[in-house]
Amino acid sequence: MLRAIYNALWWIVAPVAVLRLMIRSRKERGYREHIGERFGYSRGRLPEDNAPLIWVHAVSVGETRAAQPLIDALIKARPDARILLTHMTPSGRATGEQIFGDRVLRCYLPYDMPHAVRRFLRAWRPSLGLVMETEVWPTLIDECRRADVPLILTNARMSARSFRRAAKFGNATKDVFGGFARVLAQSPSDAERLTSLGARNVAVLGNLKFDMSTPPELAARGHAWRAAIGTRPVWVAASTREGEEELVLQAFAALGVDDALLILVPRHPQRFNEVAALVEKAGLRLERRSNWAPDAKMASAAVTADGGVPALPAGVKVLLGDSMGELGAYYAASDLAFIGGSLLPLGGQNLIEACAVGVPVLIGPHVFNFTQATADAVAAGAAVQVQDPADLGRALRELFSDKARRLAMGGAASAFAARHRGATARTVDVLMAMVPESE
Repeated sequence: MLRAIYNALWWIVAPVAVLRLMIRSRKERGYREHIGERFGYSRGRLPEDNAPLIWVHAVSVGETRAAQPLIDALIKARPDARILLTHMTPSGRATGEQIFGDRVLRCYLPYDMPHAVRRFLRAWRPSLGLVMETEVWPTLIDECRRADVPLILTNARMSARSFRRAAKFGNATKDVFGGFARVLAQSPSDAERLTSLGARNVAVLGNLKFDMSTPPELAARGHAWRAAIGTRPVWVAASTREGEEELVLQAFAALGVDDALLILVPRHPQRFNEVAALVEKAGLRLERRSNWAPDAKMASAAVTADGGVPALPAGVKVLLGDSMGELGAYYAASDLAFIGGSLLPLGGQNLIEACAVGVPVLIGPHVFNFTQATADAVAAGAAVQVQDPADLGRALRELFSDKARRLAMGGAASAFAARHRGATARTVDVLMAMVPESE
């Protein structure tokens, strides 16, 4: 009965979803493109193409970047196979194109409607499907099972909050989670919750995000920016969400360090202008990264050649990170990193990349999407958890005034990230046993 209601609701939701795409396309044009793919109408691959196809679903930017080490490893392990990367957002698709170019095929994952999913599976004929972290779509799971496509929940996590919600549906939830061929969990607590929800063949392989690394050219770019900024205290507020930038600016005011520079990096590119307006309304002088160092090659060249990036004027208080794919550079340019999505009840964002760069981390109280990683980072001395904007301002002030502690946290962050690497290799070992040989 629940499944029938669910499928019926999609007939109501689908037109609304398309209307929402049109509305969102006013700020981000990509939402009005490839709409047919959202209903399973994708070009697929040629009938005579019998190479194994490994399909990886990564919803948006964060999941796409987290999947990068895994996809690179899959390409290396099975150069004869094709990789299909699916997304739900234009920013995720753009990130995938930026990272992988023509090394992978790409399209949007269709809405969770039986006929749409069947068209998608017929067009692409995947040998194996991987969905990342928390992507649980009942119809997709059912149709993959019917089409004999093993579907793996990879880098799987299940917060206590999500577990309580899912458990309310009883046997219906167990039927859904039991449809995965395998579940590769991040931690023992994730594995325990997923097993309780009906998942079978569960293994704990670690968190793929620990295997993410900042490319050397990106780190060099960040160091060049830092040289152009000078010796001012610099902190980055990374992946901030709507309603959070005001809180970050409150913390900046509470910091009380006159020459400090805030690098503010909104998570969603369609909000760059909105956030710029907030900063200017607060009376703070703003510079955009795109205006200050618009040429990436020039920024990289500044590492070895003077004058590659113009000096940032001392009066600039906020540098707006209005670029895609450069978060590692922003971390490399900073003394401290605050991780967004955590001052409001949004679940937090990934702190691992900042740790891997060796930057001390500050993070808010709302981290239910990254509970284990946050707890481990705090225990390792790599991160400090704050409760509100005033507390964030105090923590920033204390760390800026205590260089020895700041350096110790940076070293602990690097060690913490290094200690947990290896999930990618373990995951590839499991997956390779499930991918058929080329015909």
